[in-house]
Amino acid sequence: MSEETAEKKELDPLITQPHGVEQQAKMEIVNMIHSGESPFDIIYHMAKRLEKSSGEPGYAQYVEDQIRAVYGFALQHVKPMRDELRDVEERLERIKKSYENPEFTEEEHIRIGFAIERHKKNIERLKTMIQKAEADGEDATIQKN
Repeated sequence: MSEETAEKKELDPLITQPHGVEQQAKMEIVNMIHSGESPFDIIYHMAKRLEKSSGEPGYAQYVEDQIRAVYGFALQHVKPMRDELRDVEERLERIKKSYENPEFTEEEHIRIGFAIERHKKNIERLKTMIQKAEADGEDATIQKN
């Protein structure tokens, strides 16, 4: 056996899955980038994948919550704030339907009404934050040019 062949044989055990799950994940990331997916969507997608493979329920939701907290509210990225706005608007609609339920007591209707008002205020706050972030983003683009 030549020296080159012996060297190749020593390296072969290191390659356990050249086209396994890791390669598939790498290709998914590249395909999502080429498709123009948001970096936030790519991270969430991979978090869902890790959640499934690790058997750790709730991991992807935790990652999404952290993205919204840090990149949305703290760093003023528009995409996580829009996602949050969509979720709050959907939640408001469900709460409004609950308010119409005649089986709730007067006290429960008062609390549901309070939740409706809080959601409306949160929606307005998010819309303002999104408008500001979009304007700041435009200003930054104009200044760079």
